[in-house]
Amino acid sequence: MRRRMLWALVVMLVCIFIAACKKNVGTPEDNAVTEESEDEPLEEEDTYVFGFMGIDMENPYFITLESAIREQVEKEGYTLLTKDPQSDPELQKAQIQELIDEGIDAIFLCPVDWEEVTESLEALKEADVKIINVDTQVKEMDYVDAYIGSDNHEAGYICGEDLLVRCPEGGRIAILECPTQNSINERITGFEEAIAGAEKGFEVVARADTNGEFEKALEAAKTIVQEHPNIVAIMCGNDQLAVAAKTAVNLADLKEVIIYGVDGSPDIKKELKKADGQIAGTAAQSPIGLGKTAAKVAMDILENKEFERETYEEVFMIDQSNVDMYGVDGWQ
Repeated sequence: MRRRMLWALVVMLVCIFIAACKKNVGTPEDNAVTEESEDEPLEEEDTYVFGFMGIDMENPYFITLESAIREQVEKEGYTLLTKDPQSDPELQKAQIQELIDEGIDAIFLCPVDWEEVTESLEALKEADVKIINVDTQVKEMDYVDAYIGSDNHEAGYICGEDLLVRCPEGGRIAILECPTQNSINERITGFEEAIAGAEKGFEVVARADTNGEFEKALEAAKTIVQEHPNIVAIMCGNDQLAVAAKTAVNLADLKEVIIYGVDGSPDIKKELKKADGQIAGTAAQSPIGLGKTAAKVAMDILENKEFERETYEEVFMIDQSNVDMYGVDGWQ
């Protein structure tokens, strides 16, 4: 009897030991689960994907503009997808659709052709993509959520004012333009308005549509200086066109012709440092400043914060007298 009782006691102790050692088995009532094991996954923070469409990514201006935007966007942990339409409106249209398909939330858009881009604006709106129009305006501004650009009319106007001082006797002039880009249209309009009131008049003897491209501008400028070797000045819609004009003038050995550009690019500022250079001046804008402003506005739009629908950055003349203030190694 004692042996049976002893054996029963041993069995009971073993059972107690096993019960004490077991963990998280049985029913929920038997095993309370701590709050840690029931934690819900943390909500992910909002993240955005932006698209960037310059006019031509071989142009240093648009390279700098894109870099300024990218720096601000990536600093916030967001993504920027860049396309290069190469001054081709049809390619830009296809690339905008690619960005829509890739799921962008907003686009920084510089239109190659301010009218032909309208169909793409409709597609962007249909896809609920926010449109931040940068540098040169689209024709149908109602599609745009915000516009950020320089005061392009003023840029052309101050070039015209400078020409009045340098050539008080008036003279024949040529213009390198690009009707598909409204920013250049406004610059040329401002320039022509400034010289319209000259006491001794200026005559526009030649104007050429360059499509905003260096090679086309160079060929056009070569033809102009060959046909009109007595011109006193060439007004150019941007600095890239001004470099083309300078090259053509040098090839023709026309030392008295002066040239104006718009941008304030490092290449033009280097030319202004030369004592015998033919670049009279450039109406400077800041792609770095434009890019920073555009990025801030875009993020404010997506975060439902207040923002300015239109922002116009000031422009100013850089010439030989003040080029050292701005340096020649980068953009202002």
